[in-house]
Amino acid sequence: MKNWIALAATRLMCSIGGAFVLAATASPADLAIALSADVTSLDPQYVAIQPNVTIGWHVFDALTRVDERARIIPGIATSWRAVDPTTWEFKLRKGVKFHDGSELTAEDVAFSLARPLAIAGSPGGFAVYVRRIVSKQIVDPYTIRLKTATPYGALPQDLNSIMIVSKKAALNATPADFDSGRAMIGSGPYKFVRWARGDRVELARFDGYREEKPAWDKVTFRMIPSDPARTAALLAGDVDVIENVPTSDLARLRGDPKLRLAEVVSWRTIFFQLDQYRAQPPLVTDLEGKPLAKNPFMDVRVRRAISKAINRKALVERAMENVAVPAANVVSPQIFGHNPGLKPEAYDPEGARKLLAEAGYPNGFAITVSAPNNRYVNDDQVAQAVAQMLTRIGIRCQVEALPFNVYLTKARDQQFSFAMLGWGSYAGDLALRALLVTANSGKGNGAWNWGRYSNPKLDQLVEQALDTVDEKKREALAREAGAVVAADVAIIPLYHQIVMWVMKKNIVFDARTDERSLAQYFRPK
Repeated sequence: MKNWIALAATRLMCSIGGAFVLAATASPADLAIALSADVTSLDPQYVAIQPNVTIGWHVFDALTRVDERARIIPGIATSWRAVDPTTWEFKLRKGVKFHDGSELTAEDVAFSLARPLAIAGSPGGFAVYVRRIVSKQIVDPYTIRLKTATPYGALPQDLNSIMIVSKKAALNATPADFDSGRAMIGSGPYKFVRWARGDRVELARFDGYREEKPAWDKVTFRMIPSDPARTAALLAGDVDVIENVPTSDLARLRGDPKLRLAEVVSWRTIFFQLDQYRAQPPLVTDLEGKPLAKNPFMDVRVRRAISKAINRKALVERAMENVAVPAANVVSPQIFGHNPGLKPEAYDPEGARKLLAEAGYPNGFAITVSAPNNRYVNDDQVAQAVAQMLTRIGIRCQVEALPFNVYLTKARDQQFSFAMLGWGSYAGDLALRALLVTANSGKGNGAWNWGRYSNPKLDQLVEQALDTVDEKKREALAREAGAVVAADVAIIPLYHQIVMWVMKKNIVFDARTDERSLAQYFRPK
């Protein structure tokens, strides 16, 4: 078995050999990064998907940030403390400037924390991070107190996800106003220049940034979801860095002396969600294509059979070419709340067939395995491999792999019953709140609970974990909640991704657990 700690540590590898000659960039002060998925919105509080968030972290900042290992560190706030069980106080940095020259104060913070709840038509993802706040008190321009109805220990982590916008620029602004650039006034290290939808986002260095200025005058993010096209762009010198390195190109790229590779076990877990709320879910039939009398995914024996049918070791070694580690948890080993006592489900096809028979499906049934084809590393290949494994135990599968923007819309419209999702989080209880706690729009719970799984015991444990400011007690509760999820096979975890970047040899980067391709942390060597 691989050493978890060694896998989690950053590895920067300078390879030898290879024969590709890279063209020089137009300017040593410019950086071009190829993203592996498209940006859908520039509004930093509209929809929480990775490409959007990556761009946001260049233009905006938040009260708290995370370092390369996903640990919470100061951002706009220099410090925070629990004044009492239901009150958090945040001290802000003085002299933080927005890109228009105005100063960031507690007024902008209060406005930014209220805005996610007021955005019309938001697909979701950000309201959950502020819903616990029942009142805001501006003590002075650099101090704000946030009141929660009950004790809530995860607030500093939640607020890492809420980027602070300029009240003056964003008042009454719609997501379209951010997309056009009119409202794209932040306090981050880069200013917005241009967005060519589906092609690129261009940023320019903000010389008034409060910290050390980043090395690059201009940063261009190219949207290149095609794996071969990203590799070709790097080798041709059209970009300086690519993310989500295609595994099929790894040997070639590692052997090129003009390139450098950085990798780390990421916080992202890849898993399948199963419809557990409709009597006759879509895309699930008997072997003749007729609707089943009941939803098989509501039976824990069927869910366990599916889990046993998946050979995670083979999946990692073949479909993922060893750029992943088998998973039993919703969060990866280095993340708060990971339960080390849980082990990946053992591959047991015979046991899986017996469970299907016990559940009343001795001859199996038919499903569609739904997945994106350009969002996660080898996502469509993984879907195909899982489909083949399930077919061997009698669950006949066909695969529907779609571009992520199409896939996400269909998933949110509840058009899938067996759907792939990848999730990264700062903490196990926060991941469970989003993914598996009973969906409740009023509380902001279950925003990504596509299968509508519901378990009162899990809900209670997650609520208890989030309600405590005692870190040890909170983590113990989060681990217990993870054990409940595993015992009930609430989802089908596959693996934790190893995230990789390849860049030109004259650039260095500390690989980030959060998978974000942040230009300010790439440095010329």
